[in-house]
Amino acid sequence: MIIKQAIFAGSSERISQKPKEMHPEFAFIGRSNVGKSSLINCLCAQSNLAHTSSKPGKTLVVNHFLINGNWYLVDLPGYGYAKVGMKMRDRISTMINDYISNSNEMVLLFVLLDSRHPLQKIDLEFLCDLGEAGIPFSIIFTKCDKLGVNARQAQVETIKSSLLEYWEELPPCFVSSAEKGIGRDEILNYIEETLQSINSK
Repeated sequence: MIIKQAIFAGSSERISQKPKEMHPEFAFIGRSNVGKSSLINCLCAQSNLAHTSSKPGKTLVVNHFLINGNWYLVDLPGYGYAKVGMKMRDRISTMINDYISNSNEMVLLFVLLDSRHPLQKIDLEFLCDLGEAGIPFSIIFTKCDKLGVNARQAQVETIKSSLLEYWEELPPCFVSSAEKGIGRDEILNYIEETLQSINSK
């Protein structure tokens, strides 16, 4: 897929505030500071489409970006630690659950995991909740350029093995680096294939 146009279409805190123009939605989520905004900018080939920060918890609303005029890339707030108060954390959690549970247009949720670290408890709990709720998701391992090829492969396989203790098979998984552009084509092609599958029905 070639992204010719990526336009900010609006922010929302509730499902009722989503853009009125309906299109298939591909949402991105991950633990705070997993590299989500950087990956979104990489996918869209724009350096400042999604705001990036070295501080966790930068995204505090649900952001919709209209891609090529026919689908939305949705940037969700990060779950887990964010440098905000308990009240804001509860608000963010409600926002995430409202979108994931109630957005009829969401086709797929990409869950980002930091490839540098073992599977975190909060990530496992989030993925298990998705599985129990029947939410379709894929996994993207981020920041893969921070590890050597062998170390990265070993770490990813270790995480997959941990997940296979809870699932008989895993959803599609991608390895990415926003800095190097690794995985960009594979992720965009998968979105394109999914859109084609929807349109053919």
